[in-house]
Amino acid sequence: MTIMIHPLLHLVATQPHLLAEHAQAYAELVAAEIGAVSTRWRRRALLGMVGLCCLVAAMALAGMAWMLWAVVPIAQMPAPWVLIVAPLVPVIVAAGCLLAARGGDDDGTFDSLRHQLKDDMAMLREVSVL
Repeated sequence: MTIMIHPLLHLVATQPHLLAEHAQAYAELVAAEIGAVSTRWRRRALLGMVGLCCLVAAMALAGMAWMLWAVVPIAQMPAPWVLIVAPLVPVIVAAGCLLAARGGDDDGTFDSLRHQLKDDMAMLREVSVL
C-alpha cells in the first residue's frame, strides 16, 4: 500500500530551503509595496501642507490688500493691480499643490502582491489536481 503525499508537503519535507526562499521573496515584495505606498502618502501629505500654507498666506495677503484698498485712495496708489495679484500667486500655487495631492492612482496598490498570490494559488490548485 502506497501513501500519496501532497506535492507541497513532499517539497517542504525534502527541500525546505525552497520554501524559505519563497517566503523571503514574499517579504521583499511586501516591503517594496509598503515603501511605494508610504512614498505616495508622504508626497500627498507634503503637497497638502504646502497647499494649506499657501492658502493661509493668500488669506493674509488678501486681508492686507483689502485694508490698504480701504485706507489709501486709488488715485494715489502707484500700482493698484498689485493688491489683486499678490494674493493670487499663493492661491494658484495652493491650487496646483492641492490638485497634485488629490491626483494619482492608488488603484495599483499591492497589485504585484495580489498577482503573485493568485499565481501561487493557481499553481497549488494545479498540483493538487494532479
